[in-house]
Amino acid sequence: MSKNKTKNFMNIEEQSVKDKNFEQTLIDELDRKILKLLLENSRLSYRRIASKLKISTATVINRIQRLKKSGVIKRYTTMLDHEKLGYELSVVIEITVSKGKLLEVEKTIAKHPNVCAVYDVTGLTDAMIIAKFKSRKELNSFVKRLLSMEYVERTNTHLVLNTVKEDFRIV
Repeated sequence: MSKNKTKNFMNIEEQSVKDKNFEQTLIDELDRKILKLLLENSRLSYRRIASKLKISTATVINRIQRLKKSGVIKRYTTMLDHEKLGYELSVVIEITVSKGKLLEVEKTIAKHPNVCAVYDVTGLTDAMIIAKFKSRKELNSFVKRLLSMEYVERTNTHLVLNTVKEDFRIV
């Protein structure tokens, strides 16, 4: 390898390290405090956040804009009590997929309105699905639909008996 190519390769490698370090330092303690307040109440005004943290409103605005631009803040949403909306059944479904079609199958499953999450996992199965249903009949129909999908070899459904904690708001 020529000196020039070696130098270019090293520059790419050094830049990659710099990019990773930038990503790691992207979120500081002030960002975490702002995010925590937004997770508690996403309707807080910039002024209210600034007041609680004893910083300027401009700082809050700049920080939140940067967090949005970097993709840390994806969107603002409302947390619902699914049981009060009639979704009494929560399930974890393991699926095994054949012929390397996992991503294709997962993308199809993710479009279903009852599906809350789809994860690639390690272990004996290929993916986990977290879903909520209003009745056993709905759940039964969903599982049968899964089993009829091309490339889905088998499923293993776990019915959640009691939810001790369900909160994805981690900062």
